[in-house]
Amino acid sequence: MASDPAPAPRSTSQLRARLVLATGFVLAGLWILHDFLPALAWAVVLSIALWPLYVRIQRLFPGRAGRVAVPLLVTITVAVVFAAPIILLGLAIAHEMRLIFPMIAAARHQGIEVPSVIADLPIVGSSIAEWWHTNLADPTMAQELFGRVNRFAAQSAREHTGEVIHRFVTFLFTLLGLFFLFRDGSTLAKQLRDLSDRVIGVRGEQIGAHMIAAVHGTVVGLVLVGLAEGVVLGIVYIAVGLPYPASVGAVTGVLAVIPFGAPLIYTIASLYMVSVGKMLAAIVIFVAGSIVVFIADHFVRPVLIGGSARLPFIWVLLGLLGGLETLGIIGLFLGPATMAALMALWREWTELPAAEAASPQPPTRPSPSGGRRARRR
Repeated sequence: MASDPAPAPRSTSQLRARLVLATGFVLAGLWILHDFLPALAWAVVLSIALWPLYVRIQRLFPGRAGRVAVPLLVTITVAVVFAAPIILLGLAIAHEMRLIFPMIAAARHQGIEVPSVIADLPIVGSSIAEWWHTNLADPTMAQELFGRVNRFAAQSAREHTGEVIHRFVTFLFTLLGLFFLFRDGSTLAKQLRDLSDRVIGVRGEQIGAHMIAAVHGTVVGLVLVGLAEGVVLGIVYIAVGLPYPASVGAVTGVLAVIPFGAPLIYTIASLYMVSVGKMLAAIVIFVAGSIVVFIADHFVRPVLIGGSARLPFIWVLLGLLGGLETLGIIGLFLGPATMAALMALWREWTELPAAEAASPQPPTRPSPSGGRRARRR
C-alpha cells in the first residue's frame, strides 16, 4: 500500500510561520526597548557621522588592543565634546546668578525705574513704559511680581527634574551604544548587507548607501554649519560690545542646529542692546544675523544635505521640519535619511521601467542552420 505523499504547501507554511514568529519577536523587542530607542537612534547617527574619523584613528592602533582602546577613546571624546559646553554654561549661569540675586533682592524692595530708552521706542514705547511703571517701578507690585516668578520657577524646577534625569540616562546609554557600535560596527555592517541582499536584493544596499549619505550630509549641514554661524555671530557680538560674547555665540551655535534657533538668540541680543541704548549695535546684530542665517539656510545647508543624498531642496526642508516635529531633535537626522530612502525607491520604480521601455529590442534572426534548410527546400 503506497503511503500518502507529503502536502506540497508545507515549505510555504513553514516560511509563513517563521515570518510571523520573527515579526512577533521583533515587535516584542521594540516594545521592551521602546524607552531606549532614542538612545540607540542617537548612537547610530553618531556612529555613522564619526565612522570615517574612527577608521582613521583605528589605523594608528593596529592589533587587538586597538579594538577596545580606540572605541573607548572616541566615545570618551564624544562625551567630553557634548558635556563640556553644558558644564561651562552651567558654571557661567551660576556665576551670573551670584550677581543677579542681589539685584533681584534690591528690586523687590525698591522697585526698578523705567529706563529712558524704553519711553523713546517708537509706537510701543509709551505702552511698555506705562506697564513697567505699574508693575516694576512700584516696590509693592514688583515684590508681588517677583514672588509669582519665584513660585513659577520652583514649580518648573520640580516638574523638569525628572526630565533632566531621563535625558542624562539617555545620554549614558547613547555613549554605551556608541562604544559597541564602534567596536563591532564592521561586523554589524557586513551582516546588514548580507541580510539586505538576501531579503531585498542589491537595491537594498543602494538604499542604505543613500540613507548613510543623507545622515553624513545632515550632520555636516546642521552641526558644522550651525557652529560656523555661532563663530561668525560671536565675532559680531565682540565687535558691537555685547556682554559675554563668547557664551552668547556658543549658545547661538548650538541652537543654530535647530531651524529658527539662531534667530531667537540674536533677536534677544539685539533687544538687549536696544534696552541699554545702543541702537546701532542692535541693528548691526539683527541685520548680520539675518544675513548669516539666510545664506546658511537657503544656500549652504540645502547643497550639503541634498547634494550628498540627491535630494531636492523641498524634500530636505520637509525632512528636517517633519522629522523635528515627529521625533524631536533626532528627527533632524532621521527625517532626511527617510526622505533619501523614499527618493531612492521612487527613482528605482519610475526610472527603471522607463529605461527598459526605451531600450530597443534586438531583432530576431534566423539561425544559420534554419536558413540553409529553407534554401534547400
